[in-house]
Amino acid sequence: MTGDTSFSPARLRRARFAIAAVFCAHGAVTGSFATRIPWIQDHAQLGAGTLGLALAFPALGAAVTMPLAGRINHRFGTRTALRALLALWTLSLTLPSLAPNLPTLCLALFVYGATAGMSDVAMNALGVETENRLGRSVMSSLHGMWSVGALLGSAAGTVAAHAGADARLHHLIAALALTAAGLVAVRGVLDLRTDQEAEAPAHFALPPRSALLIGAVGFCAVFAEGASLDWSAVYLRDVLHTDAGLAAGSTTAFALTMALARLAGDRVVDRFGPVRSVRAGGALATAGGLLVVTVREPAAALAGFGLIGLGVAVVVPLAFAAAARSGPAPAQAIAGVATITYTSGLIAPSAIGAVADATSLVVSFALVTLLAFGLILGATVLRQRAAAGESTEANQDEPAPIRP
Repeated sequence: MTGDTSFSPARLRRARFAIAAVFCAHGAVTGSFATRIPWIQDHAQLGAGTLGLALAFPALGAAVTMPLAGRINHRFGTRTALRALLALWTLSLTLPSLAPNLPTLCLALFVYGATAGMSDVAMNALGVETENRLGRSVMSSLHGMWSVGALLGSAAGTVAAHAGADARLHHLIAALALTAAGLVAVRGVLDLRTDQEAEAPAHFALPPRSALLIGAVGFCAVFAEGASLDWSAVYLRDVLHTDAGLAAGSTTAFALTMALARLAGDRVVDRFGPVRSVRAGGALATAGGLLVVTVREPAAALAGFGLIGLGVAVVVPLAFAAAARSGPAPAQAIAGVATITYTSGLIAPSAIGAVADATSLVVSFALVTLLAFGLILGATVLRQRAAAGESTEANQDEPAPIRP
């Protein structure tokens, strides 16, 4: 890529903080939306089943449109593309609360998911480019900032819900504030442009095989994450018979564990490399899953869910980084991995419920434990390629030197 060519240390630090702020704003939209789902359900007069149908549309919108992000990046450059896509995403927060019925809510959530997915691909692609030029891992902390944003957005949404605020007004104010913050943040990111002589990526294309393998690792991590976030409280309440307060606290604790682990994860990755980091994470998550399903004590379950959170925290950031370096079309590869991980996040809650209905929640989390073990087996696909002229064997587990 061309564009910004004077990458001084100060400029790169500014770019890192700027893209971190973008991740935070992106996550805040998700947190703001999630806390007002009950209000949106009542406003559109939906039952549980129809709400579940509507909530499938964000993932559908993202999966359909994410492949377009690479072409938008190619056409307009990374900064301009991110500016437009992020603004569309933050402003789309206003749409779901305006929907008066199921069809309009499905349409609103499709648009919401489409803008989420495209901006997600754009910011992850730029995050990897920033990481490349810094010469050290930053993707984990960037995703940690996304989690921080989601926590901030959900906290503000919780306050608004307790105050009885109309979600249409709440989301309008949040959308305008996050749009302004996002536009300010984008001003500091790197402005990279593809060589004009390079062939533009296809509007829609299957991701490369390497991205499919990397996506499979991301699938395992996101499945474990989604299952734990959505079902940990139910597990403590129904299997271990805890009170509602302790059960609900497990979800918050899991989210905080994920955020803190991602914020600290870059140092681990720089020290041990992506393969060893994911193998160790898979071992932690597997141990956590075994605690959950074999020791029938609330303290053990809480510790187990915490270990799952620690174990899967850095996997998705590393999957995006590996995808971007897996071939000549990084945005296309990132879109492929993102599609797979979005799909995993979509099916995990319902799959856990279906297995629980057929057997039990204990068996459901045995499946989560099995997928966590898959991280240990699949970690090698995240191995970074050695730089030209260097031995591949010497770089099996350590990060390859990253060239500007």
